[in-house]
This record gives sequence, structure tokens and C-alpha cells, in this order.
Amino acid sequence: VTMAPVLQRAALPVAGSSPESIDIAEDRRRFEALVSGLSIPQPPGVAVERLEEALPTADAIGYPVLVRPSYVLGGRAMEIVQNPEELGRYFVAALEEGSGPILIDRYLEGMEVEVDAICDGERVLIPGILEHVERAGVHSGDSMAVYPPQHLSEEQRAAVLDYTTRMALALGVRGLMNVQYVIAPEAEADGPGVFVIEVNPRSSRTVPFVSKVTGVPMVDLAVGAMLGRTLAEQGYPDGLWPEPPLVAVKAPVFSMSKLGGVDAFLGPEMKSTGEVMGVDVSFEAAVRKALIASDLDLRPATPVLLSLADRTKAEAVPLIRALHEAGCPLYATPGTADLVAALGIPVSPVTKLTDDGSRPREPVDGQPTVADVIADGRVRAVVNTLEGKSTTHLRDGFYIRRQATEQRIPCFTSLDTAGAAIRALAHPGSYEIRPLPEYRDGVASSARGPGE
Repeated sequence: VTMAPVLQRAALPVAGSSPESIDIAEDRRRFEALVSGLSIPQPPGVAVERLEEALPTADAIGYPVLVRPSYVLGGRAMEIVQNPEELGRYFVAALEEGSGPILIDRYLEGMEVEVDAICDGERVLIPGILEHVERAGVHSGDSMAVYPPQHLSEEQRAAVLDYTTRMALALGVRGLMNVQYVIAPEAEADGPGVFVIEVNPRSSRTVPFVSKVTGVPMVDLAVGAMLGRTLAEQGYPDGLWPEPPLVAVKAPVFSMSKLGGVDAFLGPEMKSTGEVMGVDVSFEAAVRKALIASDLDLRPATPVLLSLADRTKAEAVPLIRALHEAGCPLYATPGTADLVAALGIPVSPVTKLTDDGSRPREPVDGQPTVADVIADGRVRAVVNTLEGKSTTHLRDGFYIRRQATEQRIPCFTSLDTAGAAIRALAHPGSYEIRPLPEYRDGVASSARGPGE
């Protein structure tokens, strides 16, 4: 996207969306003005260029806030910040990465959805809406996504269609466009609670996934639109494409074991290096296929290490019970072990903290360390949520996440991802194996997966 103005200045033709359209979408201040003019809800925020503007803006909006530079890909230098100290640190990084205003907006912790749309300048086709498993705050490339959405109301679907269509036409998009939304009904008392996060007037990594599961040749249609052909001339309508009778799940693939010193926790900056997909007739079966393909699947009786932030412990209770019911032996760091024991569930405590950030503390009262139970194979999966962004918290959690990565065992840093894996755990073999076109066309099959 940064090449568009260079090409324009060189008087070279740019097919598809114009450099002006790209700049409006990528420049945080211009995009904020466009969306406001269309009366489309967006998280409260202001585009700024200096730290002296950012600090009072964040105070007025209220922490946590999301810092987003202009003209970046992969969520580079985006960050959720909790206080002025973090804002100062991450704002400087955002200035170094971006090439325009930086948006400081309120972090809305809701469900995230995204769409890939095709616009010919007059009409807009949305092949499908994707619902993210992880809540807003995890980069879309690192999140699991489900098609069709499982939790959107009809009013929210209609809002996504309406907002996407109006923004595409206002931007003058020719070709593909990706839009990301957060669903936060509590933040909009008199509306569906659909807030636009950002628009990218280009193709996205989800285009191949959506094309495969819907059968819509998105790239062909987009190239046709870029070259001046309308959707109607290409034989396609506008609006939301009908949903086939299937459920498809996109799951990220990480290469952390090949990248020494890289932390595996999920956030606004993308870390995945690939994607896989699972397709079936139910969410549980589709997500299980996706987890198997990404080496994140859990099986009954898998020993699991739990190390949970205080803020996530109450939400984790149903997941802890589900693991116990699936016969999974539980290990836990001190505070989490107390919670598990209070639930009346057997748990093996392990020592968590490090003395100096380079080696585990000596065992306490004969307890093994985190490093011990991961390295010797006593645990085969980890659920570790972050307490905060302090050096101590990051260091403590990093030991756990890095050990899991080096042993190539599943490590979940989001309860949403862990919840999807645990939900699939209750249906270990209940999936079908058949060609993708049969799922799209609704062809019945008696083929079953292992264990059936």
C-alpha cells in the first residue's frame, strides 16, 4: 500500500482502488473523518501525531486503549496499553513504524468479525462473514475464524452488510476490500453494537479461505472489477452470498520453535506464519480438524498445565471443569492450583517463578518446577494467560510459553482458543471426511473419522 502514492507521482497507472482511496483508508485521521461522516459507529478515539496529544487523549477516553499507526501491515507496532507509562513506551515504537497519524482509541473487548468484500464501484458483494474465536485484541492473522458466524444476530449481520457496502462505495473501491469489526452491544445502547475497527482496500489472507468454503471466485471477480467489469457483467449479484450447509474453521500455524527468544503470547501484532482449515457440518467437528492440522488438538486424558492470570480465573472455571471431566490430569502454578483445589478437583502444584530470569527456582517442598513437568513430558499442553505487561509478568509467563514451544506441545494464551479446543475435546472422533465440494453442496455422507 505504501507504493501507491509513489506510483501515482511517477504518473504510472494503478489498477483498481486509487491511491487516494488507499490513503483515506490507511491514514488514521482521514479514515476516522470518513467513517464519522457516514455515521458508522467506531470505537471512541482520536488520531494524533505527538505524545503530548496522546497522553490527554488516552486519559479522556479511558484505559485500556489501542495504539494503531498508519500504513502498517501485520499489526506492526499496534498495542493494547493499560496506563500512561505503557502508552509512552509503545507510542514511540508506533511513531518509528508508521508514516502518518497514530490512532488512540478505546479498546472494546468484544467479539471480532471480518469480511472480505468485492466492489465494482457501484455494487458490493460480500461472499461471507467470518467470526473470530478470540476476542478483539488478537491480530486477525493469529486468531481462529469461523464461517458462517455462530453468534451474530440478524440485526448485526444486517449492520455489517450495510456498513461494508457504504464504506466501499464512499472509498471508491475497485476490487477487494477487507473490513474488521468488533461486536460490543453494551457500548451502543440504541444500536446493534457493531463498531468498525479498520478497512484495508486490498486483498487479505482470508480470501483463499472464504473462496474455498463459499465457492465464490473472489480473485477472478476482483481482477475483473479492477479492469472495469461490473459484478453483473461477471454473472454475480451484490449483497451477502448465501451460506452453504457447512462450518469451516481457519486456524493459524506458528513457527515459534524455529525462532529463538520469540514469545508465543497473542496480541495485536501478527506472529503466525501460515494457516490451515477444517470443514465439517458442525463447529465442534470443524474446529477439531483445524486443531489437528495446526498441532493444537487436545485428546481425552491429556495432562494440562494451568497458569492463569487473576483477571481470567473466574472465566476459566468452566474450562477447568471440562478438562477434569475429560479425564485430563491437571498441574498448576501456585495461585491457579489454589483455585483448582477449591473447586474440589485434584491438582498437582508446580513452582512457577524464576530467581533471575534465566533459570527455574529450586523446587519448593518437593514440588517440581514448570520446566520439569514440561521437559519430562508430564504435561502435554499448557494454558497460560497474561497477568499484565510488566517485566516480571512477561518473564514468568515467557518461561512457561517458551518451554512449551520447545517441546512442541499446544500452548494456549487466550481462554477463547483454549475454550474452542476443550469444546472439541468432548467430541474426539465425531467428524466426517469427504471432499470440500460435497460439504458446499450439502451432499450427505456416511464416511466417519477415526474412533467412530
